[in-house]
Amino acid sequence: MTQPSLTDNWRTIPNALSVLRLLGIPLFLWLVLVEKADIWAFVVLVIAGASDWFDGYLARKLNQTSRLGELLDPAVDRLYILATLIGLALRDIIGWWLVAILVGRDLFLLLLLPLLRRAGKVALPVTYVGKAGTFALLWGFPVLLLGSLPGWWGTGMTAFGWAFALWGTFLYWWAGLRYAQQMIAVGRQPNAAVD
Repeated sequence: MTQPSLTDNWRTIPNALSVLRLLGIPLFLWLVLVEKADIWAFVVLVIAGASDWFDGYLARKLNQTSRLGELLDPAVDRLYILATLIGLALRDIIGWWLVAILVGRDLFLLLLLPLLRRAGKVALPVTYVGKAGTFALLWGFPVLLLGSLPGWWGTGMTAFGWAFALWGTFLYWWAGLRYAQQMIAVGRQPNAAVD
């Protein structure tokens, strides 16, 4: 399958969707922390998760991949994950240990970023493992919000949410270790192939 070529055109439909997702982050935090409107916060996260998939699909389908989109889309994903972690931890829905594990992965990769920059690269291509980890986290966390519902429904949502969140955490770190391996290879040999 041929990869679509990156352009400098930042005015694309996928980039517009990423910006709209970015604007949803403060709305989510307000809903989860101020209003404690868990159902509406859940809806915002579901829309964000669906639009994350949709903007990638449109970028490939319409051949509207851009350098900005290559950076913006994963950055918005990270910000959603961070905002969700903070919101859920402040509400005592998840423990701060999970925040430390997930933020630790991104800090670990941040330390390796100079290797990538030295090789003249801005970012590595997103992998399927990374996308799967992000997908699981962006679906697990909203479902954990529904754990506040009364009765067996809330108990079931909590179990389902934790299953997704823990699987997503594993995949997130697995992808992070693969990215680290690629960053080290690129840093040692600037012309190294990235798979």
